[in-house]
Amino acid sequence: MKSASRNPSMAQRIARALPDLTRSHRKMADYVLDHPFQVATMAIDELAAALDVSVATANRFARALGFDGYPQFRAALVLGFESALAPVEKLRSQLESPATAADVFIGSLSNIQRNISLTQKSLDAHSCEQAVNAILRAKRIGIIGFGASTWLGGLLQRGLDPYCGDVHLLATVEGSSAAARVVSRLEATDLLIVIGFPRYAADTVFLAQRACDAGVPVLALTDRVTSPLARLATVSLYACTESQYFSNCEASALALVEALCSAVAHRTQGSIKAATQLTESLLPWIYGNPGSGLRSLPDTVAAASRKKKTTGKPRQKARK
Repeated sequence: MKSASRNPSMAQRIARALPDLTRSHRKMADYVLDHPFQVATMAIDELAAALDVSVATANRFARALGFDGYPQFRAALVLGFESALAPVEKLRSQLESPATAADVFIGSLSNIQRNISLTQKSLDAHSCEQAVNAILRAKRIGIIGFGASTWLGGLLQRGLDPYCGDVHLLATVEGSSAAARVVSRLEATDLLIVIGFPRYAADTVFLAQRACDAGVPVLALTDRVTSPLARLATVSLYACTESQYFSNCEASALALVEALCSAVAHRTQGSIKAATQLTESLLPWIYGNPGSGLRSLPDTVAAASRKKKTTGKPRQKARK
């Protein structure tokens, strides 16, 4: 490992160079120290415009800090922000290439197909069996996914609900503290399902660690074996989530969720009965079905109209 003196931080470089910096360069140094993440996302012309200096001044500033030029300065500033900045860099790269709307549609759909294909190829039969068994064996199931994974957790909860007796989405409007209270009550007979993809939510990792420490089985839906969730999980299922424009391709993650729910439905005794009961309960809300609210609306209106006619002013009795 390189020592700090051989690989100084940006703050150390600025501190060393500060006595020799010009007024414009000191202005840039203050801005870099106050907004390191923002500067790490900026091209040289964007930084120059933000500080009202020339591109040449910005380049000389990078050299004054010991870099060969601005690209090397920016690369050093990105260190530590790689995961967070990955979507920004991918988007920047895509926007530099001209493309029509149709080109983007085709590219995006092709990317989704490739991700799903890679997810399918990487499936491990033993892990699939373990995941389904863990779900069917669990007395209670808690599902955690924060950030972009929250809605994936909601769809997983919806898919498992007809076949599992006690399954709850723990990422609610109450936040991670409410989820932590539920996780603290889970036992070895229960199951915690955690969902997380880059950029991994710290709360998800923390609560997965809490469950792991308490001996609660953990099923992780994540992207790779090096994921911080994978190392805490009893069993993991992986989805390839590479995306050209976003931090993750959520369509392939959703495909993994649906595949898991399908496997659970296939293995559940009485799944046909559960599906029938669910359909029957939804009939009143399905458009076009007899007895649904929309279908019976005209009859309701007609009945109300007839009632109005028969309940008008009472007729006066005929005079004798």
